[in-house]
Amino acid sequence: MTSETARRPTATQWLAGARPRTLPAACSPVIAGTGLAVFEHSPSWPAAILALVVSIALQVGVNYANDYSDGIRGTDAARVGPLRLVGSGLAPPPLVKRAAFVSFGVAGLAGLALVIMTQQWWLIAVGVACVLAAWYYTGGKRPYGYLGLGELFVFVFFGLVAVWGTAYVQVGRVSVATLLTGVWVGALACAILVANNLRDIQGDAQVGKRTLATRLGDHRTRALYVSLVAVAAFMIIVVALLTTWWALLGLIGLLLIIPAIRVVLSGGSGPALIAVLKATSMAELGCAIGFAAGLVLSVLGFA
Repeated sequence: MTSETARRPTATQWLAGARPRTLPAACSPVIAGTGLAVFEHSPSWPAAILALVVSIALQVGVNYANDYSDGIRGTDAARVGPLRLVGSGLAPPPLVKRAAFVSFGVAGLAGLALVIMTQQWWLIAVGVACVLAAWYYTGGKRPYGYLGLGELFVFVFFGLVAVWGTAYVQVGRVSVATLLTGVWVGALACAILVANNLRDIQGDAQVGKRTLATRLGDHRTRALYVSLVAVAAFMIIVVALLTTWWALLGLIGLLLIIPAIRVVLSGGSGPALIAVLKATSMAELGCAIGFAAGLVLSVLGFA
């Protein structure tokens, strides 16, 4: 269906195209980073809220950008997962592209407000890097998401940068505990993408989309998924040693991922991996909430 004949999406379809199941990956680093700021007695709620807006807007922008870029390349034809606006013919590509850049614009405005608030003007460069990385994940002539580098992008920008940035704009520095928190958040964010690409491994291979999953193959991709969860669990324990044992409440979130691990290790595929994607996303959010709650309880004198 061409852009001329495609009808405009309904509000429900726009929401589905934004892929709300991925939004916990945007919220989690901000929650964890703010928990660390509370632990260091330097929380700034306006800064935390702005950081959350930046993160969510970037995530939505990435999702619409992927929808547009994959749609015009025709790589969504064999998808098993959620609705794609361009690939399904529900929206003309230029409209989805515009939605992506509106989302990036919202992230930019919130980020600029953070820069003005903190007077850390070098953060503008970080923001520009985030938007460029978001667009060229599947956009441009040589998208790095098609080269097997998508997990690296997620780890860096939805793990390290998001956690470190959230803590920095509130505390003014990045502690060792913050550094390592970025690692476990990034590992779980990567696990979400690994689950997504494992689900699409056959379709991506058919259309020449060389994700990390298609490069590693089915068996090693499943091993990678479990390894990322193990890294996250280990890093939460290390951060607890550096801060407070209450931070171990973050491990409670990993209980949500146990059924997903069973599906992955048992060879689940296609629609079964949609549930894995959702469980992994919610597990990351649960870990962040439990982790932050533990740090807050410590500050309140429960430890």
